[in-house]
Amino acid sequence: MQQNIDSYDFRGKKAIVRVDFNVPLNDKFEITDDTRIRAAMPTLKKVLAGGGSLIIMSHLGRPKGVAEKFSLKHILAHVSECLGVDVKFAPDCQKAQAEVAALKPGEALLLENLRFYAEEEGKPRGLAEDASDEEKKAAKAAVKASQKEFVKTLASYADCYINDAFGTAHRAHASTALIADYFPNDKMFGYLMEGEIKAIDNVLKNAKRPFTAIIGGSKVSSKLAVLESMLERVDNLIIGGGMGYTFIKAEGGKIGNSLHEDELIPQALEIMAKAKEKGVNIYLSVQTLVADDFSADANTKLVPSHEIPDGFEGVDAGPESLERWGKVILDSKTVLWNGPVGVFEIPPFANGTLKIAEFLAKATEKGAYTLVGGGDSVAAVTQMGYAKKVSYVSTGGGAMLEALEGKELPGIAAVKA
Repeated sequence: MQQNIDSYDFRGKKAIVRVDFNVPLNDKFEITDDTRIRAAMPTLKKVLAGGGSLIIMSHLGRPKGVAEKFSLKHILAHVSECLGVDVKFAPDCQKAQAEVAALKPGEALLLENLRFYAEEEGKPRGLAEDASDEEKKAAKAAVKASQKEFVKTLASYADCYINDAFGTAHRAHASTALIADYFPNDKMFGYLMEGEIKAIDNVLKNAKRPFTAIIGGSKVSSKLAVLESMLERVDNLIIGGGMGYTFIKAEGGKIGNSLHEDELIPQALEIMAKAKEKGVNIYLSVQTLVADDFSADANTKLVPSHEIPDGFEGVDAGPESLERWGKVILDSKTVLWNGPVGVFEIPPFANGTLKIAEFLAKATEKGAYTLVGGGDSVAAVTQMGYAKKVSYVSTGGGAMLEALEGKELPGIAAVKA
């Protein structure tokens, strides 16, 4: 039975909390963006304020075994500073019994990186490239068998389980989905997870109309399922970024050297046909900033999006495209944005993406519900100082995409079960 974090009694209890502290570190192991750490603080502080003690678990990076550079000890001091208590550290997440036993109410313990163990993801490691199907099958079975003990050990540390890691909710991993079974009456979502679930429900189930989705990014292949799902829900679909050129080529446009996926032209045509059938307005770029090189000092010019000359590639949405998109966004009651509309990482090509952030802030001010998700989209609203001027900024890229596809996420389903 799912519990509510606000009404749960943490007095004298140990809470094991799955957070997403997969933060970027520089070569000196300094955190360059602590957004994910700060996002988990309300949940962690709630447990301590309620008289409980904390066992915090997370992954960092994609290690293939124990690796110094992926150790969570690098973030320990910052977590302690944010939480306001001296967080202890267990150097092995599977051998933390003594550290857990010593925890008193109001104290916190950070476990070492869960992904130092193959059992967290449930996938075998170290297989030879030429391994036979039988060897692969045997290795997978061995990991799955040992995974049960891995989960059992983690669960033995605590009296209750909290999942506050939306960024990994789409993974059926030991710490995100399997562990919940050990807490049939003492499992719950943290505040971050509650906020993410509510935000997605607001756009998928309770959207006010007109509903506009802005889907950008480089490839159609990575967003195909989202585009198809959106056709069932939205009134307007703005398709920008590199993925837009596949649609423009499908319409017979000249796209020069622009990024595109020829093999997905049939799907692009199908999406446009379905949109017409369902009365969904699709807005592609009508004017594009093009460059003769993929660099900040390239020669650039503005051209119609369907007439990009050879030797040039589309790198950003032009002013005419943005003006058209802006009108659609500002007339909407619900707006979802996932993915940049230009090469956001190169400053001269970031204008379109930053302009979309500005439109969303204005739409929110007018009363629209606006949800932003995906790395570059989040970076854009943050860079512009608009993170608090939109309705919700999602912390999970892949998890948000799968939720928008209409999939039930394992990390959410396990707590609700």
